[in-house]
Amino acid sequence: MKKLILFSVAVLGLSFASCKKSSNTEGTTRVTVKMTDAPGAYDAVILSVKQVVILSSGGERTVNVNGTPIDILRFRNGRDTVLAGVDVPAGRLQEVRLVLNNTGNRVVINGISYDLNTPSGQTSGVKLKVQDDLTPGIAYTLLLDFDAAQSIVTTGNGKYNLKPVIRAIPAAVSGALTGMVVPAAAFPKVYAIMGTDTVGTVTDATGKFYFPGLAAGSYRVNFAPIAPYAGKTVDNVTIVNGSVKDLGSIAITQ
Repeated sequence: MKKLILFSVAVLGLSFASCKKSSNTEGTTRVTVKMTDAPGAYDAVILSVKQVVILSSGGERTVNVNGTPIDILRFRNGRDTVLAGVDVPAGRLQEVRLVLNNTGNRVVINGISYDLNTPSGQTSGVKLKVQDDLTPGIAYTLLLDFDAAQSIVTTGNGKYNLKPVIRAIPAAVSGALTGMVVPAAAFPKVYAIMGTDTVGTVTDATGKFYFPGLAAGSYRVNFAPIAPYAGKTVDNVTIVNGSVKDLGSIAITQ
């Protein structure tokens, strides 16, 4: 199961079933980089992405984004946005970098907008190490699950730092989990647990929760609501590749 990773320090090897192993470096592979969001308790999180850089053993491709800043909170519960799509020389995929603009990154809390300060080294791009083969003619999609709750850090003096925490999802070889908590006012944190691996999210204003990119297997799903509501656990939730498991309505009581 893929774990949460910090762009600047972690290395993650991804194995995509749709990308067959091959030593053939002739031709190109269409690489699409998408972004989705693991919700956080903010009104908006605005990211101003300048470039996406994709590095393979066959060469480097830079895609200029320079578009309207993205409110990443709009892309959750199964929605995503395409950051870049480009033909990359086939071979070994090594690294993906997101380069943010120096300005334009903001968080909105209770209707008030705050600038997000980014690490000084981020001008070269926040880096995601990926080791996988790109096979000529076989499309490759990398879904970046931005964890808003963990990526924004309060400094204690009324300022906020942006330290991106991302989960890289092999969308072609994963499943998803969704459901609806009743009442929505319980506003629980929801955890999908398989073995020692845990993925977390929160419900939205309607009570809905959604986990994209879960590895196939059996999960325990824990609900940790706010007071005075009581916690709840659902066992033996089976996730199947290529499908969405819907738990339906989950009643939370006081």
